[in-house]
Amino acid sequence: MKKITAILAAVLIMCMAGTANAQFKVGKLVGAAAKGVKALTLTDAQMASYVKESVDWMDTHNKVSDADSPYTKRLNKLVEGINDINGIPLNFKVYEVIDVNAFACPDGSVRVFSSLMDIMDDDELMGIIGHEIGHVGKHHSKNAFKQELLTGAAKDVIASTSDVAAALTDSQLGKLGESLAGAKFSQKQEHEADDCGYEFLVSNGRNPWGMVKAFEKFLDMENKAGGSSSYIDRMFSSHPETKARIERMTKRATKDGYQRP
Repeated sequence: MKKITAILAAVLIMCMAGTANAQFKVGKLVGAAAKGVKALTLTDAQMASYVKESVDWMDTHNKVSDADSPYTKRLNKLVEGINDINGIPLNFKVYEVIDVNAFACPDGSVRVFSSLMDIMDDDELMGIIGHEIGHVGKHHSKNAFKQELLTGAAKDVIASTSDVAAALTDSQLGKLGESLAGAKFSQKQEHEADDCGYEFLVSNGRNPWGMVKAFEKFLDMENKAGGSSSYIDRMFSSHPETKARIERMTKRATKDGYQRP
């Protein structure tokens, strides 16, 4: 509260000292500051509402595999009995799209792309799913989404509401959906999610070498194509120590006595 008071006092001094034009710009600054304070007080209920709207938007605008699809049957078989992460209920769907990607949202919605399933064996795919779920369990996804609400295209609308979620346009929901699917995390967060993927494989009776093999496939794809996929961009582009991450998982699997398939 003292910090807010100090900010407003400083703004008042600027208004008194400046020209009419400067006062007008500062007036916008005051509004932005107030909106920032409001956004920082987003409730969990508001956050949940925005996440749900964004996930619903993505489910509507992408081809979701039906129940009889081989993709859905395979995914359901792999995640059978996996119902929650740290009390957050999980739900799984497949998007039949050409991108190689997977992501998990703060509400536990996990979306796996068919093109990713095409190139991964079961252990590799489960390692990636475990990695993404790890971001949810560690609240990385929630914090990244909150940052998007604070700074993204919908921030003014969101900040202007009271205790209920604002009504967002189709374009704004699309931007929020993109932020969920393309969230980038810090090196520390990626290492934590790597560990979650490793432990997810082990806890489900699978070989944790799946993590290493999945990462190696992504890098091989990038090298052969001379470019990158959306998933490679998201997981590796801001972290040049990709080989170190692979070596880290390799050392752990070796130390734990697992044989590489």
